[in-house]
Amino acid sequence: MKIMDNVSRREFLKDGCKLASACMILNVLPIKIPNAFASDEASATQAGLEAKDGYNWGNHYYAYLIDTRKCIGCGMCVQACSRENNVPDGFFRTWVERYEISERGEVFVDSPHGGINGFEATNPGFNATKAFFVPKMCNHCEHTPCIQVCPVGASYATKEGMVLVDSERCVGCGYCVQACPYGSRFINPITHTADKCTWCYHRITKGLKPACVQACPTGARKFGDLKDEHDEVRKILASERIGILQAEKLTKPKCYYIGLDKEVR
Repeated sequence: MKIMDNVSRREFLKDGCKLASACMILNVLPIKIPNAFASDEASATQAGLEAKDGYNWGNHYYAYLIDTRKCIGCGMCVQACSRENNVPDGFFRTWVERYEISERGEVFVDSPHGGINGFEATNPGFNATKAFFVPKMCNHCEHTPCIQVCPVGASYATKEGMVLVDSERCVGCGYCVQACPYGSRFINPITHTADKCTWCYHRITKGLKPACVQACPTGARKFGDLKDEHDEVRKILASERIGILQAEKLTKPKCYYIGLDKEVR
């Protein structure tokens, strides 16, 4: 029975070889088939983020506050994050940058190993008149580019305003890494999926503080619930002069800063 009257024998064999090669590739590569219809709650569970009994997503809306006037660049926050989240060596979910500014407005910025071991003496030969430290991390934006560009729905927002990654859906394409204006994402070399700060979601759903907040010796880092009228962070945001990173990007980040200088991006 002839089924391909208009295809020559040579073309048929050529196409057959292509098909065979594709099948071999599919048998070798660990292709993931994401469940595009899974709920955010299911995604959080798949990612191993178990909440405490009675935890209600709708009762919380989280925010993070950093007081740069109190940060001493000790690196304890970065160390705590690395231990708590098994962050691969050379990668960081949170890091600390040092800014040195001269009288003429020259800016020198460094972050050796993410600031995990603190900082040495100021840059020799650079006549700084002002210096300070700025901790950084995922800003858990309300209008986040990473969710918009994810082709498989692996990046998503929870009802509490958290931006998370479902490692079961993620195919490691790296689009979200490129889209993040804050440089807070990376491809985990062990899992080959997108990785980032979760504000220790596995801890806060149990009523605990993020590891970095708990480790900070000066109280420069604070984590709060904006739906709690007695929350310290909520009160500070309502009464203090607060800044955010790259406000012109219109991402509406939920990581707020006190004492944020114009040189910080």
